[in-house]
Amino acid sequence: MDKEIIKLLSDMLDEKLDEKLEPIKAKLDEHSEILNSHSEILNSHSEILRSHSEVLNSHSEILNKHSIILDEHTQILRALEHSAQVNKAEQDKMNNDIAHMKGDVESIKKGLAGVEIITANNWSDIVRIKSLIQ
Repeated sequence: MDKEIIKLLSDMLDEKLDEKLEPIKAKLDEHSEILNSHSEILNSHSEILRSHSEVLNSHSEILNKHSIILDEHTQILRALEHSAQVNKAEQDKMNNDIAHMKGDVESIKKGLAGVEIITANNWSDIVRIKSLIQ
C-alpha cells in the first residue's frame, strides 16, 4: 500500500510539476524562437557586414591606386612648375640682354650721327679744295 501511495503522490507531484512547468516551457519555447529569429537576423547582418567589408576593401584599393596616380601627377606638376620658373629666368635674362643691346645700338647711332656730320664736313672741305685746285 505504501508503494501505491508513493506512486499516487509521485503521479500527483508529476502532474503539479507539469502544470507549473508548462507556462515556463511555453515561455522557454517562445524565447527559443525569438533567439532563433535573432540568430538568423544576426547571421544576415553578419553577411551584409562581410559584403560591405569587401566593398570597403575594394574602395580602399581604388583609393590607393588613385593616391599613387595623384602622387605622380603632383611630381609632374612640380616638374612643370620648375620648368616654367627656369623659362621665366631665361626670358628675364634675354630681356636684360636685349635692353643692353638696345642701349649699345643707340650709342652706335649717336656715334654714327657724329661720323656722318664729320663726313659731311669732310666732303664739303673736299669740294671746296677741288674748286680751289681747278
